[in-house]
Amino acid sequence: MAIELFNDGKHVCLMFTDLVDDNEGQTVQSNQFLVVNDGNGILLDPGGVMTYNELFVAMGRFFPPKKLEYVFASHADPDIIASLPRWLTGSETRLLISRIWSRFVPHFCPQGKTEGRIIPVPDEGTLLPLGDTMFQVLPAHFLHSEGNLQFYDPVSRMLFSGDMGASIMAASEAGKPVTDFDAHLAHMKGFHMRYMVSNKVCRYWAAMVRELDPEWIIPQHGAPFKGREMVHRFLDWIETLPCGVDLMTQAQYAAPKIVTVSL
Repeated sequence: MAIELFNDGKHVCLMFTDLVDDNEGQTVQSNQFLVVNDGNGILLDPGGVMTYNELFVAMGRFFPPKKLEYVFASHADPDIIASLPRWLTGSETRLLISRIWSRFVPHFCPQGKTEGRIIPVPDEGTLLPLGDTMFQVLPAHFLHSEGNLQFYDPVSRMLFSGDMGASIMAASEAGKPVTDFDAHLAHMKGFHMRYMVSNKVCRYWAAMVRELDPEWIIPQHGAPFKGREMVHRFLDWIETLPCGVDLMTQAQYAAPKIVTVSL
């Protein structure tokens, strides 16, 4: 089911939260997004092979999938773009991805399908004109991928933040904006402590986002943050969170002991 996040009659932002059966906890819930501006479409983090058929049908009610201009990948994890070969086959779309990952993409696509269709985004990000709007592709390195990007829509003031802000929860809850930040911490604290590389880059990211002043922060997993209060609660929290290498000790780099079994 598509959740309409924004629609002014010309500019539409849609969120899909429940396209993957969680298989009794064996798969991670993920969100996919479609932005349509003045009849031009871009699909954000389209997901793995399990999402493709359902997403193709669901988005077809709002925009012809074969006319997609771009697919955007925040990074190269399988839950982000494992379905890419099918999108390249089913449309003339091009892929926006960090230059760090651009040379890896052909390894999981049919030979020849990616030629001339990958746009490697530089480390500093880029501006993306689509229709009558200039979107921003933002640097978000090491949050959590070495080459990580985010997508800002200045019309809806939505920041599509990839894994930053992600929460682990059921698909039925994922589309509902966070209303109780303190209660929501239980769904995301462990994830951020493990997946975000360090507090240093979290602080740099939070400073960048404060300048953008988005109305929404919408992650690729779980629930979005809507409104100035919730957005700033999240920024205040993440910029003080010890995570990743901040938490590592020498003890965590000890080789497993070899036990000799006597016969």
